[in-house]
Amino acid sequence: MNYKNSKDLYKRASKVIPGGVNSPVRAFNSVGGTPIFITKANGAYLWDEDGNKYIDYISSWGPMLLGHADPDVVNAVQQTAEHSTSFGAPTRLEVEMAELITSSVPGVDKVRMVNSGTEATMSAIRVARGYTGKNKFIKFKGNYHGHGDSFLIEAGSGALTMGQPSSPGVTEGTAKDTLNAEYNNLDSVKKLVEANKDDIAAIILEPIAGNMGCIPPKKGFLKGLRDLCDEHEIVLIFDEVMTGFRVDFKGAQKIYGVTADMVTYGKIIGAGLPVGAYGGKEEIMDYVAPTGPVYQAGTLSGNPLAMAAGITLLKKLKENPEIYEELEQKALVLANGIAQILESNKITYTINRVGSMVGVFYCEGPVETFDDANRTDKELFGKIFHGMLKRGVHLPPSPFEAFFLSNALTPEDISNTLAAFEETIAEITGNS
Repeated sequence: MNYKNSKDLYKRASKVIPGGVNSPVRAFNSVGGTPIFITKANGAYLWDEDGNKYIDYISSWGPMLLGHADPDVVNAVQQTAEHSTSFGAPTRLEVEMAELITSSVPGVDKVRMVNSGTEATMSAIRVARGYTGKNKFIKFKGNYHGHGDSFLIEAGSGALTMGQPSSPGVTEGTAKDTLNAEYNNLDSVKKLVEANKDDIAAIILEPIAGNMGCIPPKKGFLKGLRDLCDEHEIVLIFDEVMTGFRVDFKGAQKIYGVTADMVTYGKIIGAGLPVGAYGGKEEIMDYVAPTGPVYQAGTLSGNPLAMAAGITLLKKLKENPEIYEELEQKALVLANGIAQILESNKITYTINRVGSMVGVFYCEGPVETFDDANRTDKELFGKIFHGMLKRGVHLPPSPFEAFFLSNALTPEDISNTLAAFEETIAEITGNS
């Protein structure tokens, strides 16, 4: 494939944008090479600036469950834009969105709209601190909750008592209030709670991890966290920016039968437009201004374009539950096909899948933690990524990102994807 225009744009971008991109994973640092610049998308396909067409397995990192440029979503945005793109004042659409979420998601009595998943998680932690009067919170290694200062902390040797900043610009004071536990390891959480008694406001996690591949919770892990939070009066926050309305209309809470105290959402509630939300129990959410003392505001919160798009998407998902069954079947066919190809070529692998999220790891299983995921063969992943790209398949450009399928994918698309995968593996192994 020809990538001349993308390469030229990347050179231009690198002069005026840090790293030439507006989100680091787009820079292809994990896989090498020059990022492709997308010019349009429709259904299950993307086109780049050089006219190359790709089958898309990123789905804008989750929200495009029905595929790109869904006609009903596009029409809703166009009609709403005719009345202006922003008001800075309340609208009927915000009310309808809030009613749709609170009537659908367990444990969410009230919800506040924001502008991104990062803003949602930052706000949820602040509210949890205000509600409990405590300062510290627990997060999990390998879970990603946006680029808020409190979340950019890695566990060090002193993890039981304090964290260490992993990004310049994060203060030591912030780091000391962030505690790191190991995902799927309940004992690591209990040790942190015991070492910081009566000072932990919240535990936040991706109930299904999607930022270290796809890693589901072990049996009893979420229930154990729920019990621990109840015992110690800690707010349990599920970050469903990736999983909300994707793995099930009611989210991971429905799948695993565990209700969080607060839930955060991202771009899926805007059908891909910049938006987020955080919600939870009424007594917690009533701590948010102007009802309560915890301040949070945003001029563009509840933006009418995002609300119109999101309402349209969510209503279609709610009214057509068979979409989730179809996505499940497509993801199963893809995962099984990849497994068969890797097995026939004697390549070590582990595949995790929940609904339409798929994680492929090039290492022995099980893969249940970030350290497990980090054992994946990154060099092999890079070769596979570029082999698939030149064959017209757009995979996430990082070994630590899940595949997100859209229901616009056809059986032929999946068959062509598996054929491309088989050719790529044959090229890499020399078995062609």
